[in-house]
Amino acid sequence: MNQTISLIGCGNMGSALISGAAKNTSPGSIILSDADNSKAVALAGVIGGVLAKDNREAAMKGDFIFLAVKPDQMKNVLEEISPVIAQMAHERGIKTVWTLHDYKLLCPRYDCLRGGKEICELCFTDKKQAFKNRCVKNSRLASLIAYWEAMKWTKEKLEKYTDVFICPSQFMASKMIQGGFDRNKMVILPYFFINPEETKRNYCDKENYYCYIGRLSNEKGIETLIDAAQQLPFHLKIVGEGSLSEKLQQSVKKDHIEFTGYHTWSEIKEIVGKARFMVIPSEWYENYPLSVIEALCLGTPVLGANIGGIPEMINDHNGALFESRNIEDLKAKIEQMFSVNFEYAQIAQISQNNFSEEKYYQEIIKIYH
Repeated sequence: MNQTISLIGCGNMGSALISGAAKNTSPGSIILSDADNSKAVALAGVIGGVLAKDNREAAMKGDFIFLAVKPDQMKNVLEEISPVIAQMAHERGIKTVWTLHDYKLLCPRYDCLRGGKEICELCFTDKKQAFKNRCVKNSRLASLIAYWEAMKWTKEKLEKYTDVFICPSQFMASKMIQGGFDRNKMVILPYFFINPEETKRNYCDKENYYCYIGRLSNEKGIETLIDAAQQLPFHLKIVGEGSLSEKLQQSVKKDHIEFTGYHTWSEIKEIVGKARFMVIPSEWYENYPLSVIEALCLGTPVLGANIGGIPEMINDHNGALFESRNIEDLKAKIEQMFSVNFEYAQIAQISQNNFSEEKYYQEIIKIYH
């Protein structure tokens, strides 16, 4: 019997599933419909949470999806989409799989940071803390709306309407369990990257610099990295833009710290691929950062902050860890990384195998069956 799975907001992962299905299933045994590119594009009109006219608009457009696609399962009801879609799927006997990309189900501002800087877990058990502390945009009104939404879609409702929560990291699963969610509904499945063919290069073609790739904002730890880098002689390339761009560029006077701005993926591949290593100095609960996967698949070791899901991705063979927010430890580890002779080709080969779309497909299809 044919089985139809509607992929909602899956992007690159949806492409992998469709590609994997074409390679691994008999004709007609499973139909994977990418709702972003099908008749169900009407889903883009569904706006999130309790603000969607008491969910009537979401319900109407959700009915169109179910009529157009007629799925047996739905995957990835994300934060941009009203959870009412998960409720409607459940009421129609449709299995719903939710991939957790951030901490919205635990923290109304998604990132477990109070004031955008301090790690906070108060809302794991008491959502009204978001309102008390003005956690959303430092606004009482925005925080009140976020609190109302959290109380509308409680843990009990979300668990009732969702069959499986996919956690990209062990850390995410542990926080969900800490927040009271049923561990039996958690499945740990890391992200995949891209087709390994797109990362093939001369992995030993390295130049004498290290790099940072990402948003220039407080939670990313970029200020801590620059503080450390200014006290060291090594060339650092900073790729990306963000709220701190102007401030940082005005404050940094060292010639060996280079701000390169925005780059396309093909340009980033060259920068990361030729770097001695990449630094991810995060100061928030990173889930399972794609930038780490990208670097490793390009044969570039990673120096990562010991926070969130980052430690699950790094070992003695592909990088090192430092204490998040600790400038002295970061300085010492940067010096250490320049002294280590890594096996770049081996890092790339192991990572490409671990994060291949084929492996992801084989694992996730077990969840769907």
